Amino acid sequence: MTAGTSTETGAETGTGARFPVLEGNPLLGSFLDLKADSLGTYLRAQRRRGDLVRVDVGPPGLRMEMYCVFSAEGAQRVLASESANFRKDNPFYQEIRDSFGNGLLTAQDEDYLRQRRLVQPLFTRKRVDGYAGAVADETGSTLAAWARSRDGIVDVSDEMMHLALRAVSRILFGADVDATVDVVHRCFPVITEYVLRRGYSPLNVPRGWPTPGNRRAAAAMDELYGVCDRIISERRRSPSPGGEGSEDLLTLLAGAQSADDAAFDAAELRDQVLIFLLAGHETTATSLAFALHLLGRHPEVQALAREEVTRVLGDRTPGAADLDRLPYLTRVLKEAMRLYPAAPVIGRQAVAATEIDGHTVPADATVILAPWVTHRHPRYWSDPDRFDPDRFLPEAEAARPRYAWFPFGGGPRACIGQHFSMLESVIALAMVLRAYEIEAVDTEVPLSAGITLRAEGPMRCRIRPVAG
Repeated sequence: MTAGTSTETGAETGTGARFPVLEGNPLLGSFLDLKADSLGTYLRAQRRRGDLVRVDVGPPGLRMEMYCVFSAEGAQRVLASESANFRKDNPFYQEIRDSFGNGLLTAQDEDYLRQRRLVQPLFTRKRVDGYAGAVADETGSTLAAWARSRDGIVDVSDEMMHLALRAVSRILFGADVDATVDVVHRCFPVITEYVLRRGYSPLNVPRGWPTPGNRRAAAAMDELYGVCDRIISERRRSPSPGGEGSEDLLTLLAGAQSADDAAFDAAELRDQVLIFLLAGHETTATSLAFALHLLGRHPEVQALAREEVTRVLGDRTPGAADLDRLPYLTRVLKEAMRLYPAAPVIGRQAVAATEIDGHTVPADATVILAPWVTHRHPRYWSDPDRFDPDRFLPEAEAARPRYAWFPFGGGPRACIGQHFSMLESVIALAMVLRAYEIEAVDTEVPLSAGITLRAEGPMRCRIRPVAG
């Protein structure tokens, strides 16, 4: 793949060819197709026009041109080797900033570097491994509730969202978990829907106008901010002297500082908390729910995973050290994340005109990467729609390009919580499989791409206690 970046920042054109354009409606482009089925539209764009495709959205005069890069090599260029040229400056990220704060997910430049320096020591493997007990406790509570299910059917999408929210809230807030879970569960859907509606609209009214949508979102943000501010204020006045809560993530964040960086102030702390709540529960819940959904549709894979779990764990509670002892279960999870990446679409904004594979991405262009598409690319994945955990055997992984699979993003902005997500997911899956056999009731689940991948219908599974 040949490429080069313009030496003149802000250049409108490069020397390469134009991106081929996905055919669409003469008036609205691909707007209606994306609204009806964005994931299918991106997949169709790659199948019809190749790895570099321009997708036009909206009417003339308000039209947005999106430059889609679907190859693993192109994703590596955008996220890693030329990441400085592709920023989080598009309208969608601005809406997230305005709603969830300028935390680690959305910050840029020196703000981002300072935040990363302060937060990175709190996400070392050793530190994250210490959260395994909290994950196991919350999973145990979920399984105990399942045992009281009258009809033996659970919606794994709802259940994993609840489990992941409780786990990340407990790790963030310690003993204050119950004060946050209900508020987050109630307010997050209102705010995320608001972000999506505004982020993909070519024209928005100011947030301060008293429209019904603005007022609903403002009320939800006020309630969410209020509970976070209260807990932060109480923690700063009276840190826990010991026991549960003394080493929760909020306590560590409040005390984080370095020789070069002052500690977070109260507003910055809230921004970090909100982003961790957003990124730390929806993504992991998505991965867990679809892993269970796939296992419920593939009993032969489920049996192999359960055999490994039973052999390795016996009756004991899984811990962080068991991640390396459960390679097949880890492959199951990775394959679920290939087919159902929690972040199915990733956006960036080009700073300067850039050539990718002989085609020019103009300066200021909106750039779209789609793990949903790259994870199904026939160049990297044979029979790509088939569920096959052995795609992630070490020799198979080594034979593929690095960015053929990138559910956690990549480069300098790769997800800081990816080890925690894998830890939580493997522990939870192991405990579920040891306790229950899973059978998918809803074998087909409609999907949509929001801030994260979302099931638009139930994901019910029938659960039966494992014999013996």
